[in-house]
Amino acid sequence: MKQQKISALQLFYVIAGFELGTTMLFGFGAEAKQDAWLVIVLGMLNGLILMGVFTQLSVYYPDDTFVSMIPKIMGKYLSYPLIMVYIFYFIYAAARGCRDLGELITTTILVDTPTVVVIGSFMVLMIYCLRGGIETFGRMGEMVFPIYIMSLIVIWILLFSIESFNLKNLTPVLGNGVKPILKEVYPGGINFPFGETFIIMMFFPFLNSKRNIRKIGMFVILVGGVLLAINSIIVLSVLGPEIYGKDFFPLLTATRMVSIADFLERFDVLIILMMVAGVFFKVGSWTFGASIAIYQLFKLNHSKSILLALGCIITPLSLLIATDFVEHLEIGLGYNYFLYFHVPLQIIVPIMLLCIAFIRKKFNPENSSV
Repeated sequence: MKQQKISALQLFYVIAGFELGTTMLFGFGAEAKQDAWLVIVLGMLNGLILMGVFTQLSVYYPDDTFVSMIPKIMGKYLSYPLIMVYIFYFIYAAARGCRDLGELITTTILVDTPTVVVIGSFMVLMIYCLRGGIETFGRMGEMVFPIYIMSLIVIWILLFSIESFNLKNLTPVLGNGVKPILKEVYPGGINFPFGETFIIMMFFPFLNSKRNIRKIGMFVILVGGVLLAINSIIVLSVLGPEIYGKDFFPLLTATRMVSIADFLERFDVLIILMMVAGVFFKVGSWTFGASIAIYQLFKLNHSKSILLALGCIITPLSLLIATDFVEHLEIGLGYNYFLYFHVPLQIIVPIMLLCIAFIRKKFNPENSSV
């Protein structure tokens, strides 16, 4: 798999789709009410700083994934426990993405279908794609991401036709002060989804041109942040801040309000299409990251068997992580999950590694492995 390469555009499609993923469907920054879009903008600005950390690490170690650069920075014995934590994190994040898909599908269009059937079927297709290697995943990104964006644009156009659409729902700006916005941004608005893009470091070594590393990373954050902010503004204009904050899937609820001449209705299928495409990028990237991490940690000959094992782990884990969808969201969006998982693994550890790598490169360049 390491011999395969992807283009800069393919990597952009994959990671931008990963960043947008399921985030479009949820009420991002809901506690800030009409200022939710400001939460996204501030999160994006912080995300650009984080991406600067990620890309600089990859510039120091252009031929290494995030996992393979850790031993070169921290040493062999200190790195192993940390890598194991990241492998568990990748697997758990993939399971959460599968659960998101399963819950949405079974509560909207396949109400009598067991969740395990939906998730299991999706994972079979996901593993089949990943077994083709990074090039296959990149080519799938070229096909799926445009469909995702086209569906999103069509939905936005349809939402403009709703009678209740009113930009006054966004006023007063900063009506509740700055505190609710900052509370949403730190740490939640940074980690989800911008901090999660640290998975891009698992893909950088497979680029056919390393010169584009920084451009791709920054462009991913900018495009994702702008699209999320626009989506938040449009959905808030339709639903208002109160419904936006209480609904599990505000974009789905807003889309269900579309009715053209009392004839064209039920555009839910576009949301389902977006959800499947978004989870494809989300779960695919996490699963790919986990497989490469295991492959490099244990120095295995190939990773195809690893993908089969991961598929058998992620599917049941997605069902065991929560008893119902409400508990699933409470865990995933809870303060403790961000504090003990996202913040250390997405922010603290990469910054620490960059500081150590900088010192090693500056003061001991011949032994820095850079």
